Amino acid sequence: MIKPHGADELSPLFVYDTEKHHALNAEAETLPSLLISSAAAANAVMLGAGYFTPLKGYMNLADSMAVAKDLCTTEGLFWPVPIVNLSKDAQGITAGQRIALRDPNVQGNPVLAIMDVEAVEAVSAEQIDFMAENIFGTLDDKHPGVQTFKAQGNTLLSGPIQVLNFSYFQADFPDTFRTAVEIRNEIAERGWEKVVAFQTRNPMHRAHEELCRMAMEDLGTDGILIHMLLGQLKPGDIPAHVRDASIRKMVDVYFPKNTVMITGYGFDMLYAGPREAVLHALFRQNCGCTHLIVGRDHAGVGDYYGGFDAQTIFDEKVPAGAMDIEIYRADHTAYSKKLDKVVMMRDAPDHDKEDFVLLSGTKVREMLGNGIAPPPEFSRPEVAKILMDYYQIEDAKA
Repeated sequence: MIKPHGADELSPLFVYDTEKHHALNAEAETLPSLLISSAAAANAVMLGAGYFTPLKGYMNLADSMAVAKDLCTTEGLFWPVPIVNLSKDAQGITAGQRIALRDPNVQGNPVLAIMDVEAVEAVSAEQIDFMAENIFGTLDDKHPGVQTFKAQGNTLLSGPIQVLNFSYFQADFPDTFRTAVEIRNEIAERGWEKVVAFQTRNPMHRAHEELCRMAMEDLGTDGILIHMLLGQLKPGDIPAHVRDASIRKMVDVYFPKNTVMITGYGFDMLYAGPREAVLHALFRQNCGCTHLIVGRDHAGVGDYYGGFDAQTIFDEKVPAGAMDIEIYRADHTAYSKKLDKVVMMRDAPDHDKEDFVLLSGTKVREMLGNGIAPPPEFSRPEVAKILMDYYQIEDAKA
């Protein structure tokens, strides 16, 4: 099986030993506490689950700036985005302390992790802007990722952590949330050698479904990992439980048995376009995948990125040999009326726009909200039914 990034084996930071876990929970109640941001909590979950192997905790300022600038830590580890714990409320916390990190996303703010604080550093507004501009390619405050990053605070706490739970993800998504360790184990149990991953934060329509099939066929994979983001999204995005139900229905009805793993991971969406595509590839390698589908405007938002920037970054900024996983470069996919099937638009040069079934997200939401199913060429009727039910409930609330 493909090796994890920068290591021979995964290094999950979750404390699995029952006795040690119990002792740490008891110790946490005696330690100074810090209520962390949702972004820092998501980083802790990903560190705990082994997705961010080989990191041992949160990056310091020097590493964060180096990663933002050059996609590389000061010690030479390739990494695409800073993994940080930025805070507005770290008064009284000093280097050398051991502290309890409390979860902002679970009622009662239980302890999520214990941190050995190696450094507490003030980050200037200029340094925050430098990191944000390099990560997101813009400083526009309307960009949801820029908003979130700049709102976390200007105090950076770095050091190793020991993770004690997976926030709300295991409780809310028991059938879907999986650690990188669990995914690797299942891939091994299935005997899969070549596995392609499909990243999604949206329901999957016909184009996504067929794209997965195309990738599996073109690459000759044993199976596909449909890996959905379960964390925080921007307003208006469809919540995880609805996406989960629609994807499961699609796979159950339209894919051969034992060719698809449906899983989710506990992370907040960055909307960082190209940089996030590289992060997606890196932690899919840690899951045991050999390939990642990178399509048009992967991890993008609005018009901040070019359609294929998330593909060209692998040519322009990812050094040869930095990662073992490969990307499957996809174009926009749509249903061809001429050919009576879903195709990549680049493979149909004789087509005009009118030859495809193309619907904007806004148009689809309007149709679903009005109880009108999109055409079957766009969305499977079983998937459309789940989405219609959701939008009609939401409209009734409004």
